[in-house]
Amino acid sequence: MSDDIPFNRAPPAGGPLETVLPHLRRLIAPNGGPFTFTGTCSYIVGRDKVAILDPGPDDPSHIAALLDAVRGESVEAVIVSHTHRDHSPAAAAIASATGAKTYGAGPHRSARPLHRGEAAALDTGADRQFMPDLRLAEGDTLDGPGWHVAAIETPGHCANHLAFALDGAPGSGPVLLSGDHVMAWSTSIVAPPDGSMGDYMASLQKLVGRPETRYFPGHGGPVDEPQRFVRALIHHRRMREASILQALADGATTIPALAGRVYAGLQPALLGAAALNTFAHLEHLVEQGRAATDGPPSFEGTYWLA
Repeated sequence: MSDDIPFNRAPPAGGPLETVLPHLRRLIAPNGGPFTFTGTCSYIVGRDKVAILDPGPDDPSHIAALLDAVRGESVEAVIVSHTHRDHSPAAAAIASATGAKTYGAGPHRSARPLHRGEAAALDTGADRQFMPDLRLAEGDTLDGPGWHVAAIETPGHCANHLAFALDGAPGSGPVLLSGDHVMAWSTSIVAPPDGSMGDYMASLQKLVGRPETRYFPGHGGPVDEPQRFVRALIHHRRMREASILQALADGATTIPALAGRVYAGLQPALLGAAALNTFAHLEHLVEQGRAATDGPPSFEGTYWLA
């Protein structure tokens, strides 16, 4: 079902620490796995006076490597794209060691109010400890010598997700630090109630037509030809919804049954994520009046065509 997306699953080249642009270095955390690919990409923006974007998991070896990478430089800001445990927990240690302020869209939050009896999160990856010193919203900027980043609100994968437009070095053009919103190696997990498929689709559409010519994501290598790639993601999600509607028409009514039909052949380690994505699609279909259920959409609910 994802053959329509031009994925690039080649591991990032250049080792754990690499200069990917003259004003951008990438350090990969040692937390590779089915949902993190080769590990979380932490980025060091600028030289001498720098910002660290997505400091990563609470892993002492990664924190030490980040601090070693900026030794002799002044860390002006620690920026978090979103509050998942593979992106934000190291912020506190980095800020404490460097004296930098932390920046993000705010603490972890749900995309919508919780329904009666619903757990705080079906996706267990939330970092509920992170609280930024300073909150960022759409259009807020941070600047340093030779670098300028602007926050772009991109909710969907997580309600407080931000991407960051980074002015390019000479010859590189503008780039986007896209977090987990757009990645070259995989589609993003959208897990209600923390995530929202409606928000995710709107955030993808928001990127269409922007000037950035390359994305550097939270996992994996860069996204080249990002406009083509984002349009492919939008098309893929629409086709996924069409497949769910067809499965409903064929008599599947529960999330396990629907996910089993729509994600047939998926490796077992990813079935839980597939079920959460299916739930997110169903929420969106109910919002659009194309599917129905008794009461608010729930993971245990029964669904049918509207």
